Amino acid sequence: MANSLSEIHVDHFLPTIKSLRTWWDRKKYIDAPMFPSYVFVFLKDMQDYFRATSVEGALCYVKFGKEIAMVRTHVIDSLKLILTNSKNIEISDLRFQPGRQLVIQQGVFAGFACEVVEYKNEQKLIVRINLLNTSVLANIPTNMVLMGEVVSY
Repeated sequence: MANSLSEIHVDHFLPTIKSLRTWWDRKKYIDAPMFPSYVFVFLKDMQDYFRATSVEGALCYVKFGKEIAMVRTHVIDSLKLILTNSKNIEISDLRFQPGRQLVIQQGVFAGFACEVVEYKNEQKLIVRINLLNTSVLANIPTNMVLMGEVVSY
């Protein structure tokens, strides 16, 4: 679907992550959508709105009531930054217990609010993105960041 949007010149964003897939005869890393079944579309006008829905595979826009759900630019920018600068990213729909809440003070993730959680018997930094009921978990090397003070929400 993302390729079709490119062909009709509708600006979009399809975040992907490396995912290990196993078949009966082999294993292979593939680029899989970070949020399966979702493509972020940047609408300039109503023409873009209707062209995007006419693409094969498009079902509908996510809506709250009659309003199209809008994803803030800083959320998309944060996703792009995480994808560009982290190698080990996982997406989870699990609800994590609140842990120590911090602000990353240095490195490419400076300013990000994050939380220390344990996931699959490892401590990871989780950047909660209130989008599609998911959490983005990243192994961020300690030499890239310095943890700041606890954040109160």
